Amino acid sequence: MLTAKQHELLQFIQRRLEESGISPSFEEMKEALDLKSKSGVHRLISALEERGFIRRLPNRARALEVIKQPEDAVSAPRAAKNDNVVQMRSAPPRPEPANDVIEIPLHGRIAAGAPIEALEGQSTLPVPAALLGPGDHYALEVSGDSMIEAGIFDGDFALVKRTDTARDGEIVVALVRNEEATLKYLRRENGMVRLDPANGAYEPQIYRPDEVVVQGRLSGLLRRYH
Repeated sequence: MLTAKQHELLQFIQRRLEESGISPSFEEMKEALDLKSKSGVHRLISALEERGFIRRLPNRARALEVIKQPEDAVSAPRAAKNDNVVQMRSAPPRPEPANDVIEIPLHGRIAAGAPIEALEGQSTLPVPAALLGPGDHYALEVSGDSMIEAGIFDGDFALVKRTDTARDGEIVVALVRNEEATLKYLRRENGMVRLDPANGAYEPQIYRPDEVVVQGRLSGLLRRYH
């Protein structure tokens, strides 16, 4: 059994997840329920969690999952007697919301100019899951300015989906001669592999196919402002 406010909050969270896959922020929940402070939202969330109607996804920021939803029947005797309580029934778990934050491996720096070594480090980088999509990902810190015309700047974090295939024109992490990695547009031309910069000051790099291994495709960027 839920109070009217608990039910209202549960329905608001459920609608947002169905519409966008993103659970609302505490500020949005406060405004939707016309509450005076976020502490009221915290109390309602805790009550819903204790009663098994929602759960907080572990190691994720603000990520909520609805695991029960309202009964279709509105004529249940108790509901008819008291408008302040609502009966609930179990429902299959919903997909995880997309506003959570996950940790992906951070593997050193990668050149957006001449190839440099991509270091395999032990660090991780917190990334909003909505930036990644499906698949296995890692991050590399960009060094250099050869991709600035593609909006990729020195100090950015390239979010890379692991794959060994790519289409012409995609931005990839390319391992060159099994020792150096670079971030470039991939193109194939006359039996060769061409790695194109996005800066008129740099020339394309041309290699034999056996000298280049695709290690991932660019799926997003993170930028820190100081």
